[in-house]
Parts: sequence; C-alpha cells; structure tokens
Amino acid sequence: MKLAPEIKAIGKKYKAQINGIEASIRKYNKIAIFRHIMPDFDALGTQMGLYYFLKENFPEKDIKVLGDNHVTFTPRLFPEMDKVNDSWFNESFLAIIVDVSNKSRIADPRFEKAACIVKIDHHPNVEDFANFNIVDTSMAAASELLVSILLNFKHKYVLSKDSATNFYIGIAGDSGRFQYSSTSAHTFAVASELIQRKIVLNEIYAKMYVKQIDDLAVTAYILNNYKISPKGVAYYVLDSKIQKELKITTERGKENVNLFSNITGINIWCSITQDDDPKEPCWRISIRSRDYVINGVATEFGGGGHAQASGAKITTLDELPKFIAALDALIK
Repeated sequence: MKLAPEIKAIGKKYKAQINGIEASIRKYNKIAIFRHIMPDFDALGTQMGLYYFLKENFPEKDIKVLGDNHVTFTPRLFPEMDKVNDSWFNESFLAIIVDVSNKSRIADPRFEKAACIVKIDHHPNVEDFANFNIVDTSMAAASELLVSILLNFKHKYVLSKDSATNFYIGIAGDSGRFQYSSTSAHTFAVASELIQRKIVLNEIYAKMYVKQIDDLAVTAYILNNYKISPKGVAYYVLDSKIQKELKITTERGKENVNLFSNITGINIWCSITQDDDPKEPCWRISIRSRDYVINGVATEFGGGGHAQASGAKITTLDELPKFIAALDALIK
C-alpha cells in the first residue's frame, strides 16, 4: 500500500534521524518507553501504541512502559505501567521518550541510564537531551508524528489493530477530535492509515469520553460557578475543599475545560485547579482557545504548550487577575 505524500514528506525531512531510530530499535534487546508526568490521551496513546508495535515486530525484545498511572484512564483505556526494579537498568538499554519537551517532566528519571536515547515530540523544543531527536511542532499529536516515523522505516513492519487503536486515541485526544488548528492533511493521512487497521471508532470514543453519574455533580458545580472576563475568557476554579466535596482528584480538575468550547462570546477557556502537592503547591491551569495563540501567556505563567492548548500555573489566587488580564489582552 502506497503512503500518502504527506507521510512520505516526513520520511524525507527526517531521513537520517528515522534511519538512526530504526537501527537503534533493531540493535538493543532492552527498550524502555517513557513520557511525561500526569499523562493525557496523547502521552499514553503514543507510549502504548509504540509498545504494541515493538512487541508485534520484535517479540524477543524486553520492552517496558514506565511512568505514573492515570487516575481514570487506567485501566479503562490503558493497562497499568510496568513496575521495574532498578537492576533492570544496569544492563544496556534504549530509552524512547515521547510527548515531552524537557527532562524535568519525564515521569521516570531512570531514562538517564540509557545507552541510547530517542526523543519524539510535538511541543516547542525546550531541551535537547537525546541521541536522536525528532521534534515537529506542526503535528497535532506525538502519536501522529510517531506513526509517520514508523511507516517510513526502511523495513516493513506490522502495524496491528492494538497499536493503531492506541495511536488513534492519542491523535483524537490532542487534536480535540480533529477540531484544533493543528489538525492538518498529514493528521488525516495518518488517521486514515490507522482506520485501515480496522480499529472501531465508536468503541474508542465511548471509552475515551465515558462519564459516571457522579460526574454530573462536577459539571453542575462548574456551570453554576464559572466566570467570564470582559473579553470572553471563561474559567472555573476548583480549590481543594471543592475537590473533596465533588470526590475528584487534582488531575481530574481539567476534565471539563471544554464545556466552554464552541460557545459564542467565549474566546478562551480555562480550568484552575488547586494542587496541594507538598513538593510544589500551586494552582494548575489548563488553557484552550479557538482563534487565539495562548502558549505565550502559558510560558509567562510557568507553563507552555501548543497554540490553542496549553498549561500554566500560579502560586496563589492573588495572581489570577493578572493571568486573566494577560489572556484578555490577546483578544481583539
């Protein structure tokens, strides 16, 4: 089957890196796959899609998936991460790190023991730390980029339904189900390749976005307590007390941020969730927009990300007016 020209173009653009990555995968008998802390659809989808790809094509290799489990995606969508003793890392291994731009956000620090490191990411490049780096900010998802890389390998490999399903979850999650401006002809070309592996879309979406009855209380609280700035920045705040009352974790605070998408008069929307982590107590912010580039403001407030989907943080709610004003300033 011929590859779409958009996918072939990636093979040409990153030919040397792709050849190096394939050679490294074939060389090392032990491979560990890493991604960022507090994982989302794309981080886990990319990680698990690659895991199944490697197991299908290199069954003799010892492959591990590392990092923290997700509070709701595990085990609903993804299996639990491997628990690996430190001794496993004493022998030579390849580390493949996906969907993370800097070392401090990698969920397991033992990647630094690797004999060779591969980094595959679609965030703005913060830090080079790998032997083979492929960073492409034009991609809607890390899954999108990685599938294109795998399809451009010199040797022909199996891309099974299990692998394709996980990669599709990553793409659908980070592209907002193909609604964000980062979605491109390449995104759809990769999605087409995955669909041809006979993945079942309605089952995938049902598992990704299933809700429980208790979740209605969270939605009700947000709809009764959100605020909108003069320029159309909508936001809701979930402090620790409210999280306990609603029976949700900090990680789940951003799950309802897209309640405010596609509403006339709302241009940018945010969730603001208190995190009592003793190592770094703060208020974590997820930011989304339809027409405005928000990652500059995210960077100003201790975060970063994509043009229309970013994260930030503030130390106290005293900083919130300044943050909202910075977003207001983007809106003409």
